Amino acid sequence: MITNRKNKKALSVFSLVMINVIAVDSLRSLPISAEYGLSLVFYYIAGALFFMIPSALAAADMSTGWPKNGGIYVWVREAFGKKAAFIVAWILWLYNIIWFPTILSFLASTLFYIINPSLATDKSMIFIAITIMFWLATLANCFGMKVSGFISTLGSIFGTILPMLLIIVLAIGWVVAGKPIAINLGWHNALPDLSSLNNLAILSGMLFGLVGMEMSAIHAQDVENPKKDYPKALLYSTVLILFCSILGSLAVAIVIPQDKINLSSAVITSFSIFFASYKMSWMMPIIMGCIILGGFSGVSAWILGPGKCIRQASEDGSAPKFLAKSTKNGAPIAILMVQGVIFTLLAMLFLYFPGFNASYWLLSAMTAQLSVIFYMFLFAALIKLKVSKPDVPRGYSIPGGIVGASIVGGIGIITCLFVLILGFLPPSQITIMSKTAYELILIGGTVLVCIIPVLLPSAESRAKKNALKA
Repeated sequence: MITNRKNKKALSVFSLVMINVIAVDSLRSLPISAEYGLSLVFYYIAGALFFMIPSALAAADMSTGWPKNGGIYVWVREAFGKKAAFIVAWILWLYNIIWFPTILSFLASTLFYIINPSLATDKSMIFIAITIMFWLATLANCFGMKVSGFISTLGSIFGTILPMLLIIVLAIGWVVAGKPIAINLGWHNALPDLSSLNNLAILSGMLFGLVGMEMSAIHAQDVENPKKDYPKALLYSTVLILFCSILGSLAVAIVIPQDKINLSSAVITSFSIFFASYKMSWMMPIIMGCIILGGFSGVSAWILGPGKCIRQASEDGSAPKFLAKSTKNGAPIAILMVQGVIFTLLAMLFLYFPGFNASYWLLSAMTAQLSVIFYMFLFAALIKLKVSKPDVPRGYSIPGGIVGASIVGGIGIITCLFVLILGFLPPSQITIMSKTAYELILIGGTVLVCIIPVLLPSAESRAKKNALKA
């Protein structure tokens, strides 16, 4: 075993840091956090300390103890049983479907900005564009994607990391040159505005901008010295992600007044302002192409990922059997078709909701709320497994044993509960609709998503009923 470990090519700390950055950093989340102005610095640091780092530590502990395919499905199954595991897989699947219209509308707005900027907020055109893009990505996944890993990496580097760094450099040049700034950079504005709880409502959207760090945890056991190298990679990743997220959000905030921030097109509008100022407008088609490449490759990858978790639940007997149907290439065809129909219905929100920002934020808020519930399961599973199965060997183990895991999991759960409660309030920064209608739709939709997997009969339960009838 020692020989095999030495012969195995170890993952470097740098590689793990890059995986983390690519998994978490997203241009789409910048306009949401920009709504907070300078106080976004406080919120991002708090989010990293109380959510991002705990989630990464929890996932590393469990993934190195149960390094099987299935990730959180396997962890929750080991901790709470198959039914709970299916509920988690379902929530993961659904919140990604709800997320697709927001990221695709971001891409559609970017694309239309090239053709005709006025179309960037045209609800009918956005609906048509995102529906076509989603079904094209779904079709591609039906035939299998042997080069999806290469495309995802290429898209992440050229479509996320480089544009993120570029907008930061442009913003720094803007400030140094003494150009007009749309936000007040006084230190008193760096503190959160607690005059109304509604001011904190978009925290869930900001927190969703920090999810993904736990994805790299599956590689924790592949570094040379997990106990030493993984925490080191975690620290470097956190600093780099915060640097990009904070400065990237501020880059949007300094050139677009808060009341004029459009959640889907603010990033490309910011680039347009910067490039026009620096007489670099020729760069617009290039940066737009990069952003579209990055976003579409991410959507294509995520269309298949969560669906595989549902398929595993179906094969495991905890989900309806028909969901396991796959193509000869191994693509979960039944799941892809079901999620395509759900996506199309959700995309219609852009047609029937009053205001583009309203529908965009509502879908973002529901995605964030469901992701918070998902992470509560993750933290709960960490504590349960540490208590019930402490002797299972883990390549990386949270220091302090049961006490250490309980502290990490407890911090994560409390943070998620706090953000979950606030997330149901209508945000003061965005004009939505009536408070009652907003809360009914958001709460009703979230509850519905969580109840459906509880009511769906599993393949095992159907088999038992058939056996009793026989």
